[in-house]
Amino acid sequence: MLFDPRRLLLIAGPCSLEGEEVCRAVAGALDALRREHPELLVVFKGSFDKANRTSLAGARGTGLEAGLALLAQVKREHGFPVLTDVHETAQVARVAEVCDVIQIPAFLCRQTDLLLAAAATGRVVNVKKGQFLS
Repeated sequence: MLFDPRRLLLIAGPCSLEGEEVCRAVAGALDALRREHPELLVVFKGSFDKANRTSLAGARGTGLEAGLALLAQVKREHGFPVLTDVHETAQVARVAEVCDVIQIPAFLCRQTDLLLAAAATGRVVNVKKGQFLS
C-alpha cells in the first residue's frame, strides 16, 4: 500500500515542472518539511504539460520525457512518491513507468478512456473533480 491512512497526505510541488533548479529547490524544501513533520507523507507533484492555458503564449512545461526525467531524479534523490497529470491515453503507460500516482486533471475527469487507461496501470489514480461538476 502506497499510502498509510494514519498519516496526513500532502501533495505538493512546483505545479509546472520548469527545470532542474526549481525541482531541486522545491524538493529540498519538502524534504526539510518532512524531516520536521514525520507524520506527513509527502507526494511530489509536477506537471510536464499544463495544457489548459488561457493564452497560447503561456508556458506549458518541459514536455513528457524531460518532465519524467525530472520526476525520476526527485524520486531517486529524495525518496518521494511522485505524481503527474496525464492528458491523453497515449501518455499513460509511459507515465506509469516513473510515477507512483497518475493524476487526471479536472477538465478531463469525465474522459472514460483516460480514466480506464490510468486505472489499468495499477498505479494510484488521483481524479481532480472540477468545481463545475455536480
